[in-house]
Amino acid sequence: MSEATTKKQAYPDSSRVQISINKIGMERPRVWLAAGFEDFRRAMAVSLSYGMFWVGWSIAITVGTFTLGYWHWLLPLIAGFMFLGPLVAVGSYGISRALEQGRPAHLGDAFGSWRPHAGQLAMMGVMMMIFFMAWIRLATLLFALFFGFEVPSPETLYTSLLTTSEGLSMLAVGTAAGGVLAFGAFTISVVAIPTLMDQDLTFMEGIEASVRAVSKNFRPMLLWAAILTGCVLIGVLTFYIGLALVLPVLGHASWHAYKDLVNIDYVETS
Repeated sequence: MSEATTKKQAYPDSSRVQISINKIGMERPRVWLAAGFEDFRRAMAVSLSYGMFWVGWSIAITVGTFTLGYWHWLLPLIAGFMFLGPLVAVGSYGISRALEQGRPAHLGDAFGSWRPHAGQLAMMGVMMMIFFMAWIRLATLLFALFFGFEVPSPETLYTSLLTTSEGLSMLAVGTAAGGVLAFGAFTISVVAIPTLMDQDLTFMEGIEASVRAVSKNFRPMLLWAAILTGCVLIGVLTFYIGLALVLPVLGHASWHAYKDLVNIDYVETS
């Protein structure tokens, strides 16, 4: 049980939440990554199992897109993972919280720790799905603008993307627009979701804390966003196998980022 929750329970009927954000330096993302690797090492079996669970889902979705003839959706879906990644990391937050509490982590921490705060996390899930659906709609529009409504063969499409001016233009526009959307999703969720995992707050209070954390520490958080994106990209390029390591480590690191950035107290109001 967190210290803030204990304080709230001391006077639950006459208290208000007080959220403060710490100012950090550019070196902190490296510290978070180191802490994430340490958590992975301490709970390797559980963390790796959790990572492999999502690797399995990624492979299944990829196979499904080709089997059902929707292979042209694969690249937008992979890019869209950046909008849902903070929700995927919820299990890693549970593992890190167990280690922080001084007890061995188990699969229940990975797959069940979200239940006490399911309602508020579900609302965050809706917010992230809005960003994801906006990205899918944008990707559909860009595809129609550059390639029309006829779906080319896989060889033709991927060759066109990398060797023609139309394909390269679509990649450039899609990357720029997707980057703006992804950073917006990052801004509202980077500490909101671990905060909601750890505290009895509303999803709007979590979003407020997240936006304040990014605005107060823009450069370090921009670096952190780039690290998250680069690591996930590396994991995907290894045919998803690397995600078994990347996802839990980044999740653990994001938990430490939340602990580093956010202070929550409950103040008695009389």
